[in-house]
Amino acid sequence: MHSILIIAPNWIGDAVMTQPLLAQLKAQYPESKIDVLASTWVAPIYRACPEVHEVIEAKFEHKQLQWKLRKQLAKELASKNYQVCFVLPNSFKSAIIPWLANIPFRVGYRGELRFGFINLALDNPSKINRPPMVEHYLALSQLLSDEQAPSLASNPTPKLNVSSAANLAVQIKLQSAKIDPANTYVMCPGAEYGQTKRWPTSHFTQLAQRLIASNPNHQIILLGSKGDHALAQEIYSQAKQDVHIHNWCGSTSLDEAIALIGMSKAVISNDSGLMHIAAALKTPQAAIFGSSDPAHTPPLSSKAKVIWLNLPCSPCHKRICPLGHLKCLNDILPEQVFATLSTLQS
Repeated sequence: MHSILIIAPNWIGDAVMTQPLLAQLKAQYPESKIDVLASTWVAPIYRACPEVHEVIEAKFEHKQLQWKLRKQLAKELASKNYQVCFVLPNSFKSAIIPWLANIPFRVGYRGELRFGFINLALDNPSKINRPPMVEHYLALSQLLSDEQAPSLASNPTPKLNVSSAANLAVQIKLQSAKIDPANTYVMCPGAEYGQTKRWPTSHFTQLAQRLIASNPNHQIILLGSKGDHALAQEIYSQAKQDVHIHNWCGSTSLDEAIALIGMSKAVISNDSGLMHIAAALKTPQAAIFGSSDPAHTPPLSSKAKVIWLNLPCSPCHKRICPLGHLKCLNDILPEQVFATLSTLQS
């Protein structure tokens, strides 16, 4: 197997959790070239994966078929003569491109109307008994061969590399702002899923104030996408525009965010893509869970501490609290997270 294509998931956290699959494929086929077709949003994750030969970026949009774009990509990919394609999203539209490109083996989970488009398939696990996402993706590597494939170490965890260009860009930004990364806590207040994954901004503010009070050299960088900027600004305003707090949401690329997380003292985040990046970089972190299940999507790092109340109503996996109180997040107090941070080893 000399040429493998991966159709990437559409979410940052999911993309991070595919890295052990890439490592497994490289172990099975050491001479292979592994290329990844990814949306612009998640492409930086694959640029940080050492197994990847080329990242092919595409301007995919959520819930859009984009037939013309998919036909054009299929035509370009057909000339590369891939032998196998792993289609990691479950959608019908994600399976169109490798089928149009006449890639012989198209591997994935059975999904919506994909019969024939995927010709080596596994049944999707039930929502009640879902395995951890890393294992979910890894299972696909066994479909190519009847022989026993070489296996990775038990409990494989994602690993990312930081590009030298992104490292340099972040170092310049930090120097310009007179911030020492060794004394910097990165806070990630956003979560694309919605409010049931977002710890309250007032709690983030109180935690930031406690960290600054504990050491005047501590700095707080609020990190996230442009859509998280307003949340971060709430934290900054509630802290009375403390000079130790910096709102970088929307002003860094994902490549730069990866670099910043890698050099920071610790990360405090919701269950989000940035949480999984911190885990893959083995940065000390406190990961706050509300409506989601830490057994299914935990931060896979010995330097991560999960904070989850495990209430009778959780995990509910709802975007809006069905009971109206959001206790799964509101009742995680800043003092508890501060105490957890003190136990982390740099």
